[in-house]
Amino acid sequence: MFYREAGQFKTSYAADSAILPIRQDRIFIIALLLFAFVAVPGLASDYLLSGILIPFLVLSLAALGLNLLTGYAGQLSLGSAAFMAVGAYATYNFMLRVPGMPLLLALVLGGLSAALVGVLFGLPSLRIKGFYLAVATLAAQFLVEWVFTKFPWFSNDSSSGVISSPVLSVFGITLDTPAEKYLLTLAIVALMALAAKNMVRSSLGRAWMAIRDMDVAAEVIGIRMLRTKLLAFAISSFYCGVAGALYAFVFLGTVDAQAFDLNRSFQILFMIIIGGVGSILGAFLGAAFIVLLPVLLNLAGQLLHGAVSSQFMSNLEMMIFGALIIFFLAVEPLGLARLWQISKEKLRLWPFPH
Repeated sequence: MFYREAGQFKTSYAADSAILPIRQDRIFIIALLLFAFVAVPGLASDYLLSGILIPFLVLSLAALGLNLLTGYAGQLSLGSAAFMAVGAYATYNFMLRVPGMPLLLALVLGGLSAALVGVLFGLPSLRIKGFYLAVATLAAQFLVEWVFTKFPWFSNDSSSGVISSPVLSVFGITLDTPAEKYLLTLAIVALMALAAKNMVRSSLGRAWMAIRDMDVAAEVIGIRMLRTKLLAFAISSFYCGVAGALYAFVFLGTVDAQAFDLNRSFQILFMIIIGGVGSILGAFLGAAFIVLLPVLLNLAGQLLHGAVSSQFMSNLEMMIFGALIIFFLAVEPLGLARLWQISKEKLRLWPFPH
């Protein structure tokens, strides 16, 4: 009864095509953002901020980038972690080798560097698709990791190959505490999520979905395949590059190629499968699930007082991931985002039968 559209009249096309046309949705999002920006930094512990919320936000941004490419444009990629690594190393080198480089500008340049690499490895999408395109992007994963490991210039000739992130400073304010780092990450993720939401509703987003649904028909009606597909790879890689820089600087505090291995790419892919392919919300739901599940299993293991081993809990985590992926692919391919949408539709009709 609280989620009704009755009485919410639209008097213009702009109001009818708004991102959140229902008043209740707007109130919920505003309240959620206010809570995240105002209440969470003061109430949450350092562990909750550094160990759960920051990685959740960063991985949500990476999953959002992959969802733009795979969920909306229909181009399968297994190299998300490689583009994250490019963004992290590029941002580090911009800040290291350009005196006085602002952090935000370095993040943008790091994302643009990842976008260039993404365009390079997106060129095969003009000729191949599906499994073969996934293999081509998988080559990017191995090649990028090898380059950053074998060429010490990228890590400033560090003997170990692992480098500490520089001091984080935004507009002259040094970010030392977990709360400050969390607010920086939240602001960037919120702005980029808003940009992605508008992007998929634009002519470019509609062109992506046309290619995803039937590329031959899309080309027949005048959609330029070269421009549209490469833009999908570039924008997706930009999002992953910014996420990689935040993951290295804000979360880990180090820039290490091993942190962006193949497992990280599969982890991001699992996020959009579980959360919902072709959904902005699905990227956040999938990331929340992937980040929170190990924490919940760890708490369950502690409650059992050593009755089960940590190795069993780790194997149980992988079994749950595998079972859920099979479930969502077979039963609900649109993931948790679709289940949330169905719940909202039922709420709009309650208490009347559906």
